[in-house]
Amino acid sequence: MEGTVLAGRTRPNAAAHRCWLLRVVTTLLTYATLVAVGILLILPFFWMVTTSVKRSGLELAWPPQWIPNPLVLGTYVDVFRLQPFLLWTQNTLIIAVTATVGSLLTSSMVAFGFARLRFPGRDLLFGVLLSTLMLPSAVTLIPSFLILKSLHWIDTFLPLIVPSWLGGGAFNIFLIRQFFMTIPYELDEAARIDGASSWRIWLQVLLPLCQPVLATIAVFAFIANWNDFMGPLIYLRSLDKRTIALGPMSFQPNNTAIRWNLLMAASATATYPIVVLFFACQRYFMQGIVMTGMSGRLKRSPSRAHVREPVSVSLYEEENGVKWTTRLT
Repeated sequence: MEGTVLAGRTRPNAAAHRCWLLRVVTTLLTYATLVAVGILLILPFFWMVTTSVKRSGLELAWPPQWIPNPLVLGTYVDVFRLQPFLLWTQNTLIIAVTATVGSLLTSSMVAFGFARLRFPGRDLLFGVLLSTLMLPSAVTLIPSFLILKSLHWIDTFLPLIVPSWLGGGAFNIFLIRQFFMTIPYELDEAARIDGASSWRIWLQVLLPLCQPVLATIAVFAFIANWNDFMGPLIYLRSLDKRTIALGPMSFQPNNTAIRWNLLMAASATATYPIVVLFFACQRYFMQGIVMTGMSGRLKRSPSRAHVREPVSVSLYEEENGVKWTTRLT
């Protein structure tokens, strides 16, 4: 009888031990898989960086030399000496920053219309807008080129900037519109009571609450414009108007051997700013993807829950940490 009781007491301990062991093994396998996949993903970037500091003739040696000896940092100096890489970086910054600002402004305007304004056919137009996401870019490539050519915009930055100021892209509109839908409509009504127009509600009420999603779209748009290869290749003809994405092509001559260390140095130079930008904005990037706009909801104090009088937008914003000294009129 006593042995039976003791055996019964040991069964839960054995079951708990098996569950603990299973969790440990599952965790180890998960982390091992993630580490293996991470190594596979970072291996090409690591090879590019190490090849950029190798001596000429040793880039494709087998077995590969992962840690170059000696380190030849002069390849980065040659990149800026042999080609106007600094000018191409300046051109890329002008295009990327201008197009990013256009995407933020116009996509938030369109998203405001779909999320907060009521007009006939709104949902139908939004469905048509989302359907354009399934349209391959190659379908509109030739018509866009013919239109821009008729406007005499070839070999200028306008074909790479102006389209971003004409709506900002269907994905950006969808992302901001979904964020707007989570913000209480009472904010708009309170602002209209104070005499604010739709433009002022968009600019001073909703946009300050949408910083995470705007930061996400800014990162998306900047990276897309920085890495854009097809657009500059089609519309830019002059050497002094090239972008940094076209820079590595200059180190691939047709009639001579390719200098792989210079090619990898040029590619790495074009990649470093994007890597730094992503890690610097990673917190805002993840917030814009995960957040559902709950931070923009109104938090009323219990002592004011019974009050039934209209509340101004300045009071709403002051309770969310923004102090306004003037009323919207």
